[in-house]
Amino acid sequence: MDFSEINTRGLVLLGCGKMGSALLEGWLKGGINADAVYVLDPNPSDWLRAQGVHINEDLPQNPAIALLAVKPQMMGDALPRMVALGNGETLFLSIAAGTSIAHFEGALGASTPIVRSMPNTPAAVGKGITAIIGNAHTTPSHLDMADGLLQAVGKVVRLQSEDQIDAVTGVSGSGPAYVFHMIEAMAAAGTAQGLPPEMAMQLAKATVAGAGALAEAAEETPEQLRINVTSPGGTTAAALNVLMNEERGFPKLLGEAVKAAADRGRELGKS
Repeated sequence: MDFSEINTRGLVLLGCGKMGSALLEGWLKGGINADAVYVLDPNPSDWLRAQGVHINEDLPQNPAIALLAVKPQMMGDALPRMVALGNGETLFLSIAAGTSIAHFEGALGASTPIVRSMPNTPAAVGKGITAIIGNAHTTPSHLDMADGLLQAVGKVVRLQSEDQIDAVTGVSGSGPAYVFHMIEAMAAAGTAQGLPPEMAMQLAKATVAGAGALAEAAEETPEQLRINVTSPGGTTAAALNVLMNEERGFPKLLGEAVKAAADRGRELGKS
């Protein structure tokens, strides 16, 4: 991506925790000049101080973009510092879960271009996926800018409407925790079958990571990949008879889990 506009006008990063740091690292590697970045963070890390960016200094008058990376519960205290940039040419990009576009419009001004996004934690290793949606004041170039910045930590998908973001939360936003729990459960099951705990965990981690990489790289669908490794009457088939059980297997459990996360996202959005 061409970051010349950002390098000329500047980029403001409000909050530089794990996600903000992952994004910043990707931007600096991707061609954004450290001198063009202004970070506002009450507790800057030693890593952040070593990057050569502006930290807690006066902001440029008309930055190209302001990225909001503070936790939702801190947004109320943080947003007033950004009001002066609202209703102008600065694009606001939020990665805060549960905070609606309407909330930002109320705080920053109704004419403010705003992109709301939902990233996930694998962004920390450049393997994230982020969904974005813009308000009525975002232009195609605004969306391209947000897309390009978020590609620094993984893939990006564009939503058709803001209400889809709760479903995204249930699938990919909260999804890494489901996979982490699956790894825990697989390792515990391996230990129960006689493996040393450390070996069981090593096997579970590598299996989930490898299967995910294969699913992403293969031309076949995950369904076909599953069929490919399932011999009739074999060991995998025996396991899948349990996991694919309509009453207590993965389809029912994950359906309930994703719905619970999406429902909670809708509740948070209304509060």
